[in-house]
Amino acid sequence: MNAQSMARTGSGQARRAADSTAVSAAARAGFAARGLIYVLVGVIALQMAFGGDSGGKQADRGGALGELAEKPFGAVLLWAVGLALAGMALWRLSEALFGSAGEDGGKASKRAMAAARCVFYAFVSYSVLSFAAGDKGSGSGSSDRQTHDVTAMVMKWPAGQWLVAVAGVGVVVAGGWIAVRAILRKFRKHLRTGSMSPAAQRFTDVFGVAGGTARGLVFATAGVFAVVAAVRLDPDKATGMDDTLRSFRDLPAGPWLLALIALGLAAFGVFSWCNARWREV
Repeated sequence: MNAQSMARTGSGQARRAADSTAVSAAARAGFAARGLIYVLVGVIALQMAFGGDSGGKQADRGGALGELAEKPFGAVLLWAVGLALAGMALWRLSEALFGSAGEDGGKASKRAMAAARCVFYAFVSYSVLSFAAGDKGSGSGSSDRQTHDVTAMVMKWPAGQWLVAVAGVGVVVAGGWIAVRAILRKFRKHLRTGSMSPAAQRFTDVFGVAGGTARGLVFATAGVFAVVAAVRLDPDKATGMDDTLRSFRDLPAGPWLLALIALGLAAFGVFSWCNARWREV
């Protein structure tokens, strides 16, 4: 066997490994874990809408982990969520290395995005597992405090004010992109619709549109606050998810608006569970 044949064989074996049942199961576990976090964030935000400070809980990933920790077998649940998110990172790594499902899955832009998502989920997994292991300042850290700290650090860099402003605009654009794609039901191309009943497709459409729109709106709003922080040279104006959601409550009809967004975030959690069932991986 010559070197070229060996290279093709090695590549084929790697591709089969990426498509293996284990990687598929890891991806589906990751979607399930992501769904649980979003549902919990939505529940906390809903309590916040009409219950004041929601019992002191934060409507972000840290608050969701804290909520899990208080449940029976909370430690087991935290370990399960952390490991499932590690599975999501593994799947995204396989997409970055070998391409994703679909006709354009091998495009460089798709692989780059998969690599970025791999890094993100690896970080989230590490923070959750650290929290499960007893580092209570890790996964449960306030998203608002972390955002303030990172913004303040970047503003100290040369042209830091402009970097924060550009990042804020980027987040606004990303939020709009997420919402528009959800409204246009672009998520359908990633689902095994041939294996879904008409009722399952309608169910997934409803939660995909509602969840993606709400998630995109929250992202875009956080981006606006980042731009404001840059313009005013005040890192405290930048917000994490918790303060972003609280900002909706201060608007006219705010509690009802926040409740609607909270239900949307919970809907995105349910949509993630649909992905765990029907996503092409």
